[in-house]
Amino acid sequence: MRVYEAIVKGLEDIGVGVAFGGAGENAAGLMLALSQSTKIQGIITRHEQAASFMACGYSMYTDKLGVCFATAGPGAFNLFSGLAVAMSDSYPVLAISGYASMEWKGRGSLNETSGWNRTPDSLKMFAATTKKSFLVTRIEDTCDILEEAVNVAFEGRPGPVHITVPENLTHQGQSVENYHSIRLDVKPVVADQAHVDAAAELLADALRLGKKVVALIGFGAIRAHAEAEVKRFIERFQIPLVTTQDGKGIVPEGHPLCVGVFCDSGHASAWKVFREADVILAVGNAFNQHATFNYDEGLFVGKTLIHVNISEDEIDKAYKADHALVSDARTAMASLYAALDTKIASVSPVAVDGQDWEKRHILHLTDSLHPGELAQAIGRMLPPGGIVLADAGAHLAWLAYYIDLEEGQNFRKVGEFGPMAGHTNGAIGVKAANPHRTVVVGCGDGCYNLSGFELMTAVEHDLPVIWVIFDDREFKLIKMFQFATYHKTGLVEFRNPNYAAYAEACGAEGYTAETLEEFETCFAQALASGRPSVIDAHITRWAIPHYSPSPDGVIPGLVKMFEERFRS
Repeated sequence: MRVYEAIVKGLEDIGVGVAFGGAGENAAGLMLALSQSTKIQGIITRHEQAASFMACGYSMYTDKLGVCFATAGPGAFNLFSGLAVAMSDSYPVLAISGYASMEWKGRGSLNETSGWNRTPDSLKMFAATTKKSFLVTRIEDTCDILEEAVNVAFEGRPGPVHITVPENLTHQGQSVENYHSIRLDVKPVVADQAHVDAAAELLADALRLGKKVVALIGFGAIRAHAEAEVKRFIERFQIPLVTTQDGKGIVPEGHPLCVGVFCDSGHASAWKVFREADVILAVGNAFNQHATFNYDEGLFVGKTLIHVNISEDEIDKAYKADHALVSDARTAMASLYAALDTKIASVSPVAVDGQDWEKRHILHLTDSLHPGELAQAIGRMLPPGGIVLADAGAHLAWLAYYIDLEEGQNFRKVGEFGPMAGHTNGAIGVKAANPHRTVVVGCGDGCYNLSGFELMTAVEHDLPVIWVIFDDREFKLIKMFQFATYHKTGLVEFRNPNYAAYAEACGAEGYTAETLEEFETCFAQALASGRPSVIDAHITRWAIPHYSPSPDGVIPGLVKMFEERFRS
């Protein structure tokens, strides 16, 4: 068995169904092994960066390993952006890359990345963007290295790993004679029971005294499949629920205890209930920049923080926790429920402020399609189990604010690393892993221009993603930042092609919408087509997302911002 055949067979052992990669001489053996596999579909992308984003998408809502691959040198380096996403957003991803022949090390051979004699050092670069990077130097170590790598990817807080295979191990006569099945043996992360009991006692005291407790839920709870545990917990103890943008949908957003999204572009109702809270139970939340109003120093002043996270590194990273549970969210919520249930008899129903963002009137300054109404329409028409992905840009704020998720639906913005096109391309991996779920991407025209050519990959492999392009012919988020910071703008406007014609040229469905009614018709047709589809939605430039630099609200936040600038 040749080296890449052994790797593919090992990936089959742990249930990998798709591998995304780029073509190249050092990846040729892997491409052949994948083409001969009856269990893993090999998908060759137009660009290796897209393959890394697709691998992230493949693992986003599954418990499966995302796999991407590339040839040596420049091909391998194109994987870094996706691996950085996997690192920041906790996706178990394996990157496999080629490497120049070891016997030529230091001679400057084609694609050499040994770090010798003015060649780049790929091992250091991959070590900096993964949990662990492996160089296979002896072919008999192949299975042991693969097994260790995939277990590292899943253990604790999931993340990316990397294996690089030198060209000399792929030569004729090189064989894996000691193949063994690959076993996943990942131990669950469970909180110390004493810490659970202490947190439960604090919650019990707060509830008995009538203090206000609020649950703040992040993507870690969705990653842990804690939907049922979170819902049972808030209902039993009548705790209002706010979420991060990526925590949307952990409980149906029409639930009477759901208050909205808590972040700088979130709902005023969520800001209000958070401000008034005495105790915050934060689950699966890393307290990142936009979720904390740029790390507002007073965010938890006067509040008690119980922080649940699978990674000890996240505890106290941004805010000091009064009680910390290092645990996966599902286990932690079940344990807290069991400990608290014995301490609290019944809890009076809690009423929360209305969730009226879906019903709010949207002010039109022009006759053009408003991105808020566009987001509302996507939410209304999204089928059961649908997934909405938002790429980097102002449109993600509209989508997170106005889409109201029902049970079984999900929303995910591009993560903290935040690359443009991360979800424009990652959506193909999401669809490959979830063929029976509708996958819709809201992307800016800037994002789509950067990488929309992967539409041909979706067409070739019959992966019916729907791309909705928020088309205003400008980098809106950058323009807003320029104006706010420098009071002027530059180099943010551009021309766009006819996206509908481009889609049709690629063999996909293409639509153009100038009004809300036209968009609803186009979106319905795209949903019914079962084919990759692009909807070019021409939106107004005059709409600005709901935003506050402070959880105290828009006006106090602006006053605070101007005071800080005046003092500086």
